[in-house]
Amino acid sequence: QLILKIKIGELSGINVTVPHKKSIITYLDELSPEAKITKSVNTIFCINNKVIGHNTDIEGFKKSIQNINFNLKNKKALILGAGGVVSSIIAGLNDLKISKITVTNRTKSKAEDLKNLFDNLKIIEWGGISDFDIIINATSIGLNKNDKLDLNLSDVGKNKLFYDVIYNPKQTNFLELGKNTGNMIENGKMMFIFQALASFKIWHGISTKINKDVIKLLDND
Repeated sequence: QLILKIKIGELSGINVTVPHKKSIITYLDELSPEAKITKSVNTIFCINNKVIGHNTDIEGFKKSIQNINFNLKNKKALILGAGGVVSSIIAGLNDLKISKITVTNRTKSKAEDLKNLFDNLKIIEWGGISDFDIIINATSIGLNKNDKLDLNLSDVGKNKLFYDVIYNPKQTNFLELGKNTGNMIENGKMMFIFQALASFKIWHGISTKINKDVIKLLDND
């Protein structure tokens, strides 16, 4: 019914979240190149009476990295998790010219499935830690304040980036560990904001800007 409302112009479009980013595809007329690459849709809109599925998570992730001036060119990434937004993160990492991407997931077969979309991945068993410049928690572990990843990350060195797609709580145990071991940390708040800005531009043709006051307001939501 929502798709029909978009098609007849009652709605400019909608955002789609987990767990519907893949299942929604069968109801759409076309996919953007970004959605085709990731097999993941988070933004839907209509052009010429065709309902289009797009992915602004890629742009959201890239801009959140660029926003903190962390250069990933020729660097190494380790991704924890294989569901939800991971395909978008991988696409974003590739756009940022990363040299190596390693994925680990409790269910290894789910991580292996990502190789059907991207041929430059290395898959390792859960519990293993590869060398990295950026480590990304894309699991749901951390949504509860007491959640802890059963991984040994205490001896990974310094000057790396610990990135968590979770932004509530603002600082997960994963990010706290990164901070305490002398590394940069970033949660998923800016990725969320930047993907929303990209979607808004698609729906309304307006390029909006954010400032510190807006971010502070959102931090208090």
